[in-house]
Amino acid sequence: MKSYNNDSNPEFLNEYLVHLKVVKMLSERTINEYYFDTRLFLKYVHKNNKNSDTETEDIDITDMSVDELKGISVTDIYNFIFYVSDERQNDQRTRYRKKSSLKSFFRYLMKTRHIIENDPTGDIDMPSPKTALPKFLSLDESMKLLETSNNRDSLRDYCMITLLLNCGMRLSELISINIRDIDFLENRMKIVGKGNKERMVYLNNACISALKNYLEIRKENPKAVDEPALFISNQNKRISKRRVQQVVENTVKAAELDGKGITTHKLRHTAATLMYQYGAADILTLKELLGHSSTSTTEIYTHLDSEQVRNAIEENPLANVDFNKNK
Repeated sequence: MKSYNNDSNPEFLNEYLVHLKVVKMLSERTINEYYFDTRLFLKYVHKNNKNSDTETEDIDITDMSVDELKGISVTDIYNFIFYVSDERQNDQRTRYRKKSSLKSFFRYLMKTRHIIENDPTGDIDMPSPKTALPKFLSLDESMKLLETSNNRDSLRDYCMITLLLNCGMRLSELISINIRDIDFLENRMKIVGKGNKERMVYLNNACISALKNYLEIRKENPKAVDEPALFISNQNKRISKRRVQQVVENTVKAAELDGKGITTHKLRHTAATLMYQYGAADILTLKELLGHSSTSTTEIYTHLDSEQVRNAIEENPLANVDFNKNK
């Protein structure tokens, strides 16, 4: 695992990182955050136990024992939170993330490895950070964006924006789609999300039309015949994240919607908001549809009826908006 200096970690920390990667299948970015938070906490505790004058970041924890873990109390957790707040000026969101990282670590030690008998984070009480409301387009603005994209005469770009607005997929998921992932018989498409987790996204009429129109002109390109990617660049290679971002930025500007901070990720928010406001999608259905990877609710997602997810896509108010028909 890149960015981990395993030789400087105690064995139980290295094993925890493997657990996050292999069992939990978390993204590299998330694992890094958990790792840095947990390692800093262990350095902080080890330093206090040794009464060392060394800077916390420079503390060597390779000799930290399991007995030290067993001796960690809720007071140590609170003292650490105060330390990162007072000395490191961590804001509320960062402090909350550190608390979540420690909860994950001690849950692993207690329930998975059975190294400790009590979880010192169990009684930690910290208010959740205030979350800013996500930016999104209204239904009228979404219609305007689609119409503008259609008028820019790029079936590829129109198809990408249609999928982003109707399926609520991530940018990384959009560019990773291969042609073979699309099933027009079942009107669905395989998506590879965070942690390489696969899910099926159902395609409504607008998505099907946009995909078929784009694929018609794509298959006429002999230079792209061996490229498995659905969306390709002018160099006939899989399109880059940056190019998709530019397409969205340019279309948003052409639609005179710039200034609202609309990005590819904001189109994901827009899709979710429209399906919640106008469709039959409840919160749990949306989480399944969007591929959220919260481990605490994964089991709940698996009990959702796939027909419910299909209905959420089909009842998106943009499901039957197809400006291609005007051509």
